[in-house]
Amino acid sequence: MHRELADGVSFFFAVLPDEQARAAIAGASERFRKSHRVSGSAVGIDSLHLAICPMGNPIRPLPSVEAALLAAAGEVHAHAFDITLDAAMRFSVNDGRFPFVLCADSASTESALKLRLALAEAQRRCGLAVTGVSSYLPHVILLHGHAIDAIRESIVPIRWTVREFVLVRCFFGQGRQEVVERWSLGPAPAARLPDILDLSDLPDLGDLPEDE
Repeated sequence: MHRELADGVSFFFAVLPDEQARAAIAGASERFRKSHRVSGSAVGIDSLHLAICPMGNPIRPLPSVEAALLAAAGEVHAHAFDITLDAAMRFSVNDGRFPFVLCADSASTESALKLRLALAEAQRRCGLAVTGVSSYLPHVILLHGHAIDAIRESIVPIRWTVREFVLVRCFFGQGRQEVVERWSLGPAPAARLPDILDLSDLPDLGDLPEDE
């Protein structure tokens, strides 16, 4: 057992909503609580995040799990991408908690999964194995409430552009977490123009007038 884990510390990689998105998520959380009369522990606005990749399990002796995670993140080269949250739902989990979340759409899921896969592979090279990588539904947890009937409903989309990812240190049983380090993402690739112009796609200009 590594010292970090023995001290009740764990880690995960995440992306953070910008200020405008945080305010919109907090507003959606409040509306969700009132419309469904949900009680529970709400996530503070400064702690809102979308988890990308968990910490892997050590597959060889490591001097420090945190150092391995920092090294892995430094190997990742990925592009900025957009996140859109467009649905609210309740998860049912095995630990007795019932998180209420905002879920990302399919395009966001595809982009976030690419970063997740890159982080998992970098962790593997640094001695940490991440399981269940491809099973992934990006979401932002709003609150942990009591069990009620299943909920899934559309919301006004909340969007932001992800330009960095972070390593988060969390403390078991304390409800506390902190950002350890940040890594910038490269600019999103420009849309590629078609290599060949298909003349059949041009509008019919009709007959040109003859010269007089």
